[in-house]
Amino acid sequence: MFRSRSNDEQAAVTKMTADPQQPRDPQAPKGRPTPKRSVAQSQRRSTASTPTNRKDAAKRQREARRADLAKQREALASGDERYLPARDKGPIRRFARDFVDSRFCVAEFFLPLAVLILVLSMLPSPQVKNFSLLLWLVVIVLIVLDSVGVAIRLKKQLRTRFPGENLRGAVPYALMRSLQMRRLRLPKPKVKRGERP
Repeated sequence: MFRSRSNDEQAAVTKMTADPQQPRDPQAPKGRPTPKRSVAQSQRRSTASTPTNRKDAAKRQREARRADLAKQREALASGDERYLPARDKGPIRRFARDFVDSRFCVAEFFLPLAVLILVLSMLPSPQVKNFSLLLWLVVIVLIVLDSVGVAIRLKKQLRTRFPGENLRGAVPYALMRSLQMRRLRLPKPKVKRGERP
């Protein structure tokens, strides 16, 4: 009745306390130091600040998403690689951006030329309308030829710089960037025209 516990019984008690599903035996040692009051209070606050209903959870999720998007916008403006969106991350995409930013592309002048051609086509003179149609055709052909040349050169450069890596999507990414005016490109260009990337 007053005998000491055997080793088997002590092992069973410790095994029982190690199982997190069962409540701890009040007589068993807790196995960890008591936390400081400041740590315990901060833990209580963090559990108390969790949302209690779906509306609060959705509100917090929207705020977190807004903060992430603000970080991404700031990263797009500054070029901070850590917070860039997934489509802009990585050395391959950075090289594709620098490759396009380092040269003049006909495609970047597409929007101003399109506005000019639209204005010319609205004029009443039939000669001016014919000229605007011819100019439209020339611009489209130049953009296609320039884009094909950029794509071929970029593929060659990517294969030499990044052998054995997945280059999928880098060329279309660069061509879409070349369609934007240099001033409006995001992330902002890091190289000057004529510089080698």
